[in-house]
Amino acid sequence: MSDDFDDGVKKYAGIYLRVSTEDQATEGFSLAEQRQRLTEYCNFRNYKIVDYYEDAGLSAKKDNYRPEFERMKEDIIDKKINTMVALKLDRVTRSLVDLEKLMDFIEDNDAYIDCAYDQISTTTANGKLYPRLITLFSQLEIERTSERTKIGLAGAIKAGHLPSREPLGYMRDNKKLVPDPTTKDIAIRIFKLYHEGNSYNTIANIYNTEKVLGKDNWTDATIYGIIQNEVYKGDYVHGKRTKHPTYYSNVVEPLVSPEFWEECQLQKKNNQRAYKRNLTYHYLQKLKCPKCDNILGGKATTKKNGRSYYYYYCNDCKVNIKEKEIDEVFDSFIDKLVEFDSVVNQFFIPMIKQRFDEPNEEIKKEIKRQNDKLVRIKKAYINGAFDLEEYNLEKKIVEEKIEKLNNEIDLTNSCENFNFSPEDILLKRDIDYITKITYPQDYDENNKTWKDFTRVEKSNLIMNYIDDIKLCMIGKVVAIENINFRESFWQSFNELYKSGYIDMKTPALFGNIVGNIRLSQYLPEDKVASHIMRLRQYYNVGYEEAIYYVKKQVFFFNFFEDNKAIVRVFPLEDYIKKDPNIEMEVYKFGIIYVKENNEYKLEDTSKLYNYIPDESNDSVNYPIDENSIGVKPIKLDLLK
Repeated sequence: MSDDFDDGVKKYAGIYLRVSTEDQATEGFSLAEQRQRLTEYCNFRNYKIVDYYEDAGLSAKKDNYRPEFERMKEDIIDKKINTMVALKLDRVTRSLVDLEKLMDFIEDNDAYIDCAYDQISTTTANGKLYPRLITLFSQLEIERTSERTKIGLAGAIKAGHLPSREPLGYMRDNKKLVPDPTTKDIAIRIFKLYHEGNSYNTIANIYNTEKVLGKDNWTDATIYGIIQNEVYKGDYVHGKRTKHPTYYSNVVEPLVSPEFWEECQLQKKNNQRAYKRNLTYHYLQKLKCPKCDNILGGKATTKKNGRSYYYYYCNDCKVNIKEKEIDEVFDSFIDKLVEFDSVVNQFFIPMIKQRFDEPNEEIKKEIKRQNDKLVRIKKAYINGAFDLEEYNLEKKIVEEKIEKLNNEIDLTNSCENFNFSPEDILLKRDIDYITKITYPQDYDENNKTWKDFTRVEKSNLIMNYIDDIKLCMIGKVVAIENINFRESFWQSFNELYKSGYIDMKTPALFGNIVGNIRLSQYLPEDKVASHIMRLRQYYNVGYEEAIYYVKKQVFFFNFFEDNKAIVRVFPLEDYIKKDPNIEMEVYKFGIIYVKENNEYKLEDTSKLYNYIPDESNDSVNYPIDENSIGVKPIKLDLLK
């Protein structure tokens, strides 16, 4: 075979090899395979191979920068090579615009393109037209693929499958972006703090001081990114940094209302003027519109007398509700829902119990991981990976984490002295109830109730324990349809209630008198007996039994004439299991009561609020001798 082409010019070849991840997965064009085939092809064509140019993992789309391709062009300009050899034309370019630029470049430099699989030669007019046609169809396929991809992507985004990392407050559930119950409040609080007038930097400093999520590297850029992110109002912007971004509305569950998000964007100007709100909303981001179910935004007006009036609104439905109206309904709802002393705040015992149940083993494992990290940092410093300043900084961060974890170990070890149990929860609540009857003034002085909370305390309590509040309209009157408590809180409460350790205030009929009783679920006889014995360490409680007529829904016992106050009512059998279809005529209930004119008084009532009788007592002493009573503390500071 002649070693020359039609024009009689010797061909000095530069072999161009390119593969993208997609090419290799779909077509199997590895670089090694391309090199072998093109080397054989050049030998067959009698081309002299000057160099190989490899671009791995790079696309040939329009304007993509490929360093080896650019080096090959430089070698053409320098006359080191005069023929560009590739397996297929789409290895060189897939853009018609880029091909036109390349054809001009080839002609200006008296060079050639030779593609082994496409049988392309640019030495004739027809040869120059053919690559243009091939590239035209290649570009058309790219555009069609792009369109199909965009359609598929749009469908995925609308279904909540966002092609991005999940932002703070969200997690993946079957690839769908959904609120993360463990972190969503952290994100919501950022919006709340910003809405109140705090700057990005101030919020970052607050989170660093509190070590939120165990981190002390919160930055103003992080806070800014969260405030700017449309995802938090349920929307998503695809290609935000491109010339033609696509906006998708209502694709994920929002953490803040659109109105509140927009208010935060407007807040920038106020924040730049060092503006600081002095308004605290009780139900910000908690109330749902009674018409469309969207989260209501908040606004407030301050009169000349300095008093502030708060409102919640929905722009779409033109709903405008006074906070005072919600307060009246909410306060009543909370009082009727369950007899919490100081509402949620007195639920501290089960919360403490959960804290104490944290396994020390997990903490110890984390301490070991941090110690291993400390060793790795030291080795890296010795090997020159860190300078002294960086080493000291990294070492300090890890040592602080280890110190914090050791403190947690110490705390949980100390908490073993509490040894709280569900029986303790039952006991503490009954002692509180009797104390409220026996020492009403003293009780009020030692217990902070819901009505005593400040606006900030109420707001924080609602934020911490309530997911949302569903409203409804009865005529023109606002009513609460449902209060959704945090799952972790409600689950703990529900488990204790089903087991008989938490009571519910329940309306009951006593003959012809209607009243409320503290009703519990079934508790085994031995636990009831133990509970009464422990109660008697502080109070002379009595026990009787009563009949409940199921069909008439009436209790039969005579307590009112005896001046007895009912402490707790509980079934003597598990009727939920025994009589699931409610076919029995009567149920038997046990009654724990105390006489309102209790003759025995404690000399030091502080014990009522700081201690509970321990479970070691098996006798009762009257009058009560403090020194003879085994007690356990119910506050952390009493352990010190």
